Amino acid sequence: MEYEDGSEAAVSQIAAAIGEPARARMLFCLMDGHARTATELAIVAGVSPSTASVHLQKLKSQRLVELFSQGKHRYFSLQGPSVARALEALHVVAGGAPRNFVPSTPNRLLAARTCYDHIAGALGVQIHDQLKALGWLSGRNETVSRRKNCGKEEHAYELTPRGAEALTALGIDVEAARAQRRRFACACLDWSERRPHLAGSIAAALLVLALKRKWLQQDLDSRALNVTLLGRRELRSRLGLAFPNQ
Repeated sequence: MEYEDGSEAAVSQIAAAIGEPARARMLFCLMDGHARTATELAIVAGVSPSTASVHLQKLKSQRLVELFSQGKHRYFSLQGPSVARALEALHVVAGGAPRNFVPSTPNRLLAARTCYDHIAGALGVQIHDQLKALGWLSGRNETVSRRKNCGKEEHAYELTPRGAEALTALGIDVEAARAQRRRFACACLDWSERRPHLAGSIAAALLVLALKRKWLQQDLDSRALNVTLLGRRELRSRLGLAFPNQ
């Protein structure tokens, strides 16, 4: 099958950019949503600063990373949530889909971590499932409106009126999240759980709220998120989440 728009050539170029091991290490390092300098990424990739610059230019040309300056410093970050979702999906492909999947990821990352700017891991999947169980999200297989930047219909979610009211009461500005030029709510396949967690601007707003209220604490040097005692209590009472050994 051939595509008239030549998209298969663009995909192959992006795949080649990601496929180099040093560049892949840089990209996955940026999955925590934090920007880093070329020097920091050189250390992560295990290459010289000059080689790192070449790699970063390649990633930038393929719109996988973006560069911004602050004073004398130049920082790199992922181009956006769509890049993070693609990398997360590649984790699934790379790991295959064994019948009895047993992830080898460290327990702290399995429990809760960031996927760019939203919650992933067991906690992220549990939140996704609970929002659907509560009737706050339209089901993935239901017909939902195709919205700008929302991609395929079956991957998009919409808040129900009950869900919009509940998240507003929780302290999330739903309309501000909806107005952003990105997906509002969608499924992102979690590489450790092999099930979807919630992504999009509403999921990002939920992470910001949880960090601000100290329900979650983010590691300074990894993607791990720690659920505080306050967070366990609040997430249990507000969302009905269950936590083991509690």
